Amino acid sequence: MKTILIGENDCDQRVDKFLTKTFKSLPKSLMHKHIRKKNIKINGKSCKASTKLLFGQELSLYLADDLLLLRDKRIRALEISKKLNIVYEDKNIILVDKDPGIVCQPDKNNLSDSLIDRIKCYLYLKKEYIPEEEKSFSPSLINRIDRNTSGLVLAAKNAKALRVACEKMRDREIRKFYICVVEGHLAKKKDEISNYIKKNKKNNKVRVFNNNVEDSKYAVTKYQVLSENNGNSLIKVEILSGRSHQIRSQFANIGHPLLADHKYGSHSAGFFCPALRSYKLKFCFKNSAGVLDYLSERQFKISIDRFLEKFF
Repeated sequence: MKTILIGENDCDQRVDKFLTKTFKSLPKSLMHKHIRKKNIKINGKSCKASTKLLFGQELSLYLADDLLLLRDKRIRALEISKKLNIVYEDKNIILVDKDPGIVCQPDKNNLSDSLIDRIKCYLYLKKEYIPEEEKSFSPSLINRIDRNTSGLVLAAKNAKALRVACEKMRDREIRKFYICVVEGHLAKKKDEISNYIKKNKKNNKVRVFNNNVEDSKYAVTKYQVLSENNGNSLIKVEILSGRSHQIRSQFANIGHPLLADHKYGSHSAGFFCPALRSYKLKFCFKNSAGVLDYLSERQFKISIDRFLEKFF
């Protein structure tokens, strides 16, 4: 038997979610079977997979030891780059300016370095994140941008902040603004693009459809042309949905690919990444944000001077 005391970063989540994040050797089907057989209990009483854990409760697991192997949360502090451009930080969140060329999350091709790895390492060295003391939580990103896109990425330092920020991002109460340069001059200087996007995971590319097709997702982008120069247009963009390659694919679909975005049809040379930068986040809470209430009506902007020098 194993007993776990539920801490602040473990509470307010479902039992099944907690167990999945905590143990690497407990299959979901077997977990649900043991919950039904009452081999998993809270304060000595049976529970459901959907039962929410509360601070200070005891979760008892009457399971074989080989099902209770913990996920590896070791921090490879000596292997991970320490470079991190911090824009803002407090006890709940950290906002960073990501350089182009860095992935936000580890993938099969980038296991050794990612933005979230750098953030975890930074907090670990500050002793604000101690993996050995956490059961299910680790610092997590709230939004993500493409590897070759630069700009603002928000991360949560504790579970309460993570839950609130993800909810506010989903409800569009954290607004995301980008600056980009596209090829050509747009007929409409201010407009909204809305259509459906479907991703092909094999080639890491998306297609745009006017109608809803299987596995596609609705995407909405607002834009305003700020200036025109040398046959290109400088555009301010706000995305109302967070889809993969959303800005890149939608502008390419209307015949104006981003400068240097060769994946989506740009013919410009001399650049290694598309002309796209996430430059502003605005917190527009319509109701209580709990631990993040103090961020209401705040906005964070980063410089676009070097971006303009390079692309425009």
